[in-house]
Amino acid sequence: MSGTGLTQLLRLASPMLPVGAYSYSQGLEWAVEEGAVRDEHTAMRWIGDALAFNVGGLEAPVWRRLYQAWSAADTAAANLWNQRFLAVRETAELRSETVQMGEALKLVLKATGEIDLAPLDRIEHPAFPTAFSFAAHGLGVPLQEGLTGYLWAWGENQVSAAMKLVPLGQSSGQRILVKLIGLLPDIVAQALRADDNMLSNFAPGLAIASSRHETQYTRLFRS
Repeated sequence: MSGTGLTQLLRLASPMLPVGAYSYSQGLEWAVEEGAVRDEHTAMRWIGDALAFNVGGLEAPVWRRLYQAWSAADTAAANLWNQRFLAVRETAELRSETVQMGEALKLVLKATGEIDLAPLDRIEHPAFPTAFSFAAHGLGVPLQEGLTGYLWAWGENQVSAAMKLVPLGQSSGQRILVKLIGLLPDIVAQALRADDNMLSNFAPGLAIASSRHETQYTRLFRS
């Protein structure tokens, strides 16, 4: 990867990217409220399982297909996978999150003027994986590195949320991040070779947590 591509990847995966990722917990807040996540060990298990079985099982392979569609200038394919991804969001909260973040990233790209947004403009309600893969391709970030950065940003945001909610100290957060780094190569490799019939986001606990969070009495994170 070129130096410019690496710099752009770091920028896209940075918590400073103004897309609002910090304001969502993806059900983690409810899991803490119910006691399922209560310390470093349970936080790592929750985040690691969600990364492996939900994000890694569906979102990552879809991200790959979206990136490949942008590479082939195949807007129809990108639109198809965007619609499929939105259709399988388990809750209204998760759907509104990905649409809001996708639109926010689109506004960032419009403000900087680095990429011709015409292909992305043809996608109604671009999800965050759709906009992120579009940005990665347009900014010269290779597929595998872009997907790794996307998954890293997701994990880092979850750890940040856990540190606020459990709460956890800085050392606990770093230990969880080290373990997530160890998971990423296999998850990325599986996503790169996954056939369509291998895609799955079956994680009932995560779906229940997100749906319960929508009506949780007190919330720090957005619903």
